[in-house]
Amino acid sequence: MKRYFQFEELNTNYKKEFIAGLTTFLSMAYILFVNPDTLSLAVITDLPEDLRMPKEAIFTATAIAAAFGSLLMGIIARYPIALAPGMGLNAFFSYTVVLGMGIPWQTALSGVLVSGLFFIVLTLSGIREKIINAIPAELKFAVAAGIGLFIAFIGFQNAGIIVNNDATLVSLGDLTHGPTLLAIFGVLITVVLMVKGVNGGIFIGMLITAIVGMIFGLIGFPTAVVGSVPSLAPTFGAAFMHLGDIFTIQMLVVILTFLFVDFFDTAGTLVAVANQAGLMKNNKLPRAGKALFADSAATVVGATLGTSTTTSYIESSAGVAAGGRSGFASVVTAGFFLIALFFSPLLGVITPAVTAPALIIVGILMVGALGEIEWKKFEIAVPAFLTIIAMPLTYSIATGIAVGFIFYPITMIMKGRTKEIHPIMYGMFVIFIMYFVFLVE
Repeated sequence: MKRYFQFEELNTNYKKEFIAGLTTFLSMAYILFVNPDTLSLAVITDLPEDLRMPKEAIFTATAIAAAFGSLLMGIIARYPIALAPGMGLNAFFSYTVVLGMGIPWQTALSGVLVSGLFFIVLTLSGIREKIINAIPAELKFAVAAGIGLFIAFIGFQNAGIIVNNDATLVSLGDLTHGPTLLAIFGVLITVVLMVKGVNGGIFIGMLITAIVGMIFGLIGFPTAVVGSVPSLAPTFGAAFMHLGDIFTIQMLVVILTFLFVDFFDTAGTLVAVANQAGLMKNNKLPRAGKALFADSAATVVGATLGTSTTTSYIESSAGVAAGGRSGFASVVTAGFFLIALFFSPLLGVITPAVTAPALIIVGILMVGALGEIEWKKFEIAVPAFLTIIAMPLTYSIATGIAVGFIFYPITMIMKGRTKEIHPIMYGMFVIFIMYFVFLVE
């Protein structure tokens, strides 16, 4: 096993890899509770139950998809990179596709499944590089930053910090309300932990917030800590049962968005973590195809089980910082996700006030991409800004991407930079024009 994971070549050992795997797990364990809360639209009180995904089944699907993806990444690609259902994509799934477009969650899962299968084809065919090169870097950064703002906005809403106002659309909520105060405390404690560089700061922040909530009577105490694994029956296989419903322009846009965001989020994470671990060779990522295959295969499995797109997590960098260098660290992380399956009773104490701080902090981390955009070039600033601002203001990641992809060729052509526009971008331009003409009311 040491030889397979190249322990000697990478100057590592079982102890280092175990600590790295545990560190990565603690850094991303928040997804076990945030994902069920997001996909079940827990904060929407008047939603009919048949339109709401079952929270317990999502918990199980999240843990198994994360375990499968991390295990596959560790064994096949041999990278210390863990996977789980992605933040941003779960918000797109719930708030844009299900709540905004009115698409049943079963059909949305079919869209995730198809995007994963398409991702596998792109990876195996080698078309991946062509598509990556076709999308300008500025739009990639804009999408990341826009999703960050969108996630943070949802967090502020869930916390009750930002509320509806008929006169101004939004306004400041009642900061004396118990759950809102708890969420504010959660943000403060998580910020302190993150600034101090505490590994697993987001997850630990959630635990502390939940405990404080129970002490002050804002959250009920759990009836148990360890319990049986929740059944997957309500969600398992639903994606296959509704494949016939995806053949619409609306679902085409949904699938393209799933694919686009996962595509570049994965590529960025792989490069960033591999570079940090010193695994890049001649500015290239060895076994990149295997890493992308692990990611796309995990998305297919996750959709089959009942969760949104599974993707590589930048939190893996915490494990690398702790000494992780091989795929064995990811195998360890996978093991902890399987153990976590038995802690489902804790779902009851993870309320929107507890998960809101995690959404806000992840949003802060994602908007760091703003610094990579050339704001002084107006032809770049316009599509980038519109992409970013449209996501939270329209409550739709897809709309933000559509606006940016429409304005990019227009501004570039007017600037005389036509040769820099890839033909694929013209195809995207047409697709998103159709999106607004036929789908947006």
